[in-house]
Amino acid sequence: LSSTRFSPFTCHACQKVFCVEHRSCKSHECPKSDFNSRMVLVCEICSMSIETTGCQVEDHKAILRKHEESGDCDPKKKKKPTCPVKRCKGILTFSNTSTCKTCRIQVCLRHRFPADHACNRTSSSSQPLVKEANNKFLTALLARGGNDCGNKSRASSSRPANPSVKAC
Repeated sequence: LSSTRFSPFTCHACQKVFCVEHRSCKSHECPKSDFNSRMVLVCEICSMSIETTGCQVEDHKAILRKHEESGDCDPKKKKKPTCPVKRCKGILTFSNTSTCKTCRIQVCLRHRFPADHACNRTSSSSQPLVKEANNKFLTALLARGGNDCGNKSRASSSRPANPSVKAC
């Protein structure tokens, strides 16, 4: 009996009326589902964070423009990236930055070697990629079925079978 009854629910975002089954934004695919969602915009000039909600009609560029014109935007306040090594205050600039090949962390030149920045070789994201590449290579090598690498292509080439110069 209760399933045949219609209990009206008003969507908080689009203000339309729905039954109990379609009352959530997800169930009725509400076009304004992010109406009250909170968002944080970061000013590229001063690194200040500006909180916005979906109920503001203004777009992000207009909000940032309004922030710049308000007088709160000061380029001197911008936080410069620093070296992540503990107790290092080195500012990462174009000429003072090195990216570790093992752990992919950007550090100052003083800490560019893995031993200097406590590099985690085992937990690095590049290790699984290397292992996966090696596995693909070995699989392809086994799939050849013991055929030598390119013997057919070398025999048909213009080079002589025996090289005229031998290595010592």
